[in-house]
Amino acid sequence: MKRLILLAVAALVAFPAAAQMQEAYPSYIQTNGRAELEITPDEFYLQIVINERDSKGKISVESQQRDMIAALKKLGIDIDKQLKMANLSSEFYKKKTSVAMAKYQLQLGTSAEVAQAWQALDNLGISDVSILKVSHSKIDEYKEQVRVEAIRNARANAETLAGAIGQTVGKCFYIYDSNSSVLPVMYDNAVLMRSAKSAGVTEAAVEEEPLEFKTIRLEYNVQTKFVLE
Repeated sequence: MKRLILLAVAALVAFPAAAQMQEAYPSYIQTNGRAELEITPDEFYLQIVINERDSKGKISVESQQRDMIAALKKLGIDIDKQLKMANLSSEFYKKKTSVAMAKYQLQLGTSAEVAQAWQALDNLGISDVSILKVSHSKIDEYKEQVRVEAIRNARANAETLAGAIGQTVGKCFYIYDSNSSVLPVMYDNAVLMRSAKSAGVTEAAVEEEPLEFKTIRLEYNVQTKFVLE
């Protein structure tokens, strides 16, 4: 008898708790939203390495640097804004004033400029040129656009499913955005170099057959929860 009384009391205590739980966590729908966008890059970053060893010490880094700057200026490149020195190194057996190797970063705006610069550097015997990265000058704006589109799609999905059972979607009380970066783009520098050599002979040739760079793909996913009404 006592056991029955205790069970009854427990049931009475549990009922309000269950009711409060139901009130705190109403019926809801959980959906995912996804959006993507491909954009053509307008920022190309090249790494240029000048090494005295390439000429077996016959041409100094300083001399190659002067020739490089002259060639890039001839292409209309703003050296002060677009060319940055990334690193200098001097081997122990060299004099402190003599640089054995130098690294530079060159920013360009079109694939045609990349081909022209690559060809000009190759003509000078500077062959250690590679793509560091490609980007877009308005990439942050595009990121926000895609993220907004993703959450709009999440709500649209929720409305479609809720409508199928005769309900409507209320406020959103949960958003999980796990996105962190742009999908990386990898390039085969050897292939690009061959393309640059074939396409970069003249400016007209570059315009007709520019280097083919992959588009930048932005992809975002969000998880949401909406109240069902």
